[in-house]
Amino acid sequence: MEALQEQELHENSKCEMRNTVIVTGFGPFGNHTVNASWEAVKLLHTTGVDKELGICLVTEEIPVAYNDVGKKVPTLWDSHKPLLVIHVGVSNLAEKITLETAAQKSGYERCDIYGQTPSCKECCFGSAPVLQSELDLLDVNDRINASAEVQAEISKDAGRYLCEYTYYTSLSIDSSRSLFIHVPPLDAPYSAEQLARGLADIIRCLVDQLRSKAKHVLSA
Repeated sequence: MEALQEQELHENSKCEMRNTVIVTGFGPFGNHTVNASWEAVKLLHTTGVDKELGICLVTEEIPVAYNDVGKKVPTLWDSHKPLLVIHVGVSNLAEKITLETAAQKSGYERCDIYGQTPSCKECCFGSAPVLQSELDLLDVNDRINASAEVQAEISKDAGRYLCEYTYYTSLSIDSSRSLFIHVPPLDAPYSAEQLARGLADIIRCLVDQLRSKAKHVLSA
């Protein structure tokens, strides 16, 4: 038991030194009995992006439920003190990997998988009506679209459901390290493997951005 605890402490220490990137996907809901977001996210470890960048990659499946988001997302931030947090969800409207720029605090009237809505139909975190990501998403969009495998686009409307609710929660914690991505359903047009590689490319772009910014601050 002691040996196992020592190993866990060592791994946690290693993760802290290597910088942690958290990526979440959602579980089943509605007609998405297999959620493309989690199918892609759980394959991220197969891309080798964590070893390439020297990061500790933490992937987590979150139920499509307001209470679960309200508990799990802040806990992930608090537990890992991450360099970057990316939430991924599926959208029937998405035809490309869609980079969401902002999230609204209120307007969450659709019921989750348990038939519940948040109190007052708004996020219990933050106070601003709208929060925006401070990441350079135009740069990410351009770099992804230079790839022949997947294409990306930028959106200002994350859908006022669990996806946007989750995004607002993370933006209220740290808008300089948060992003939400919508992916299309599987094979419409991308496979889970293609989506995973696209997400890995986005991680590369954003880790590069954040490390360059940190280096600039230190040298100033």
